[in-house]
Amino acid sequence: MFRAGDLVGGHVVLDLVNTVNARDGDPTDWLDSYPRVLEWAALTAQFDESLLADLGRINDADPGGGTLALRRFRELREAIHDVLAATIRNETAPEKALRRLEARWKAAVAHARLTISDDRTGLELSVESSRLDYLSYGLALRAVDLLRTFPEGRTRICAGTKCGWLFIDSSKGGRRRWCDMATCGNAAKSKRHHARKRQIA
Repeated sequence: MFRAGDLVGGHVVLDLVNTVNARDGDPTDWLDSYPRVLEWAALTAQFDESLLADLGRINDADPGGGTLALRRFRELREAIHDVLAATIRNETAPEKALRRLEARWKAAVAHARLTISDDRTGLELSVESSRLDYLSYGLALRAVDLLRTFPEGRTRICAGTKCGWLFIDSSKGGRRRWCDMATCGNAAKSKRHHARKRQIA
């Protein structure tokens, strides 16, 4: 079960990528239905609750559409993961992933309105125009924004085993290795401790 305490990425796009657990082991996808996507979106507190309720009603009326939207949502997530993971490793982003993200971003722009508020220019999406793709469009826009201002050297892949989560290291020293010290960090410390005990024995 996904919990608020699991939102450790430091950015909603990284938290999206982290809805797959144990990427470096036996992966578990926590987004196994469109209602689960809505649960996750509500948990992030990054989306208007009334809009999420609207999406829930649309999905209830068209579950087949929700299934297709879920597929597109997860395809976007995997494209973002592949692009970000390559960027963190200073590798060239896979062309297929980059093109998939680009296509989703272009679709989002096509469904958005250009707005200016408080001297800030932005793109505004609506459930009316985006329907069940509202969340994936919004996250595609945010993913490209993140890549534009990518915190190089501060975005990492967790060093824990059976994890693979991404996070932005906002610590003062910039030496954070774990997505969360209470889980992967403590597990690694415990593993080292038992290894030392075996050596002594």
